[in-house]
Amino acid sequence: MPSHVIVNSHYDGSIQIHDGLETIVNQDGFKNFQIGLTEISRLLLPFAVLWLLGAIGLGWLVKSFLILIGLILVTPVVAFFGFQWWLKRNLIESTCPVCQYEFMSLNKAEFRCPSCGEPLKAENGRFNRLTPPGTIDISAVEVPARRIED
Repeated sequence: MPSHVIVNSHYDGSIQIHDGLETIVNQDGFKNFQIGLTEISRLLLPFAVLWLLGAIGLGWLVKSFLILIGLILVTPVVAFFGFQWWLKRNLIESTCPVCQYEFMSLNKAEFRCPSCGEPLKAENGRFNRLTPPGTIDISAVEVPARRIED
């Protein structure tokens, strides 16, 4: 038996025991190991659950989950390219037939010219005036006035 025992405790929670022959150091090694195991188990838990479901015959559940994840990843990409394709087919850039103001609109849409306010409709890649049936569209020509001499 040792004649004297010295116990030192430190601020970090470690304890040192000196008995003259050997020194035992406890620096909470088990707690550090548990923290490392907890982090690893968080990563391995989803794989373990999927493996277990596949092993007991619920592979259909695993496959449907993977299909759902695939759809969630693929759908935004397909929607983005589909929207670009639709926009290229339906967006028209032309000029107003009244004031020659150039702007864009969707095909087969009725709207007003942002410059002059004329009601227009986009058809066949250009803008046409919306007029009631029976309206005759004419162009006025300015004629210089001459004096008629008697």
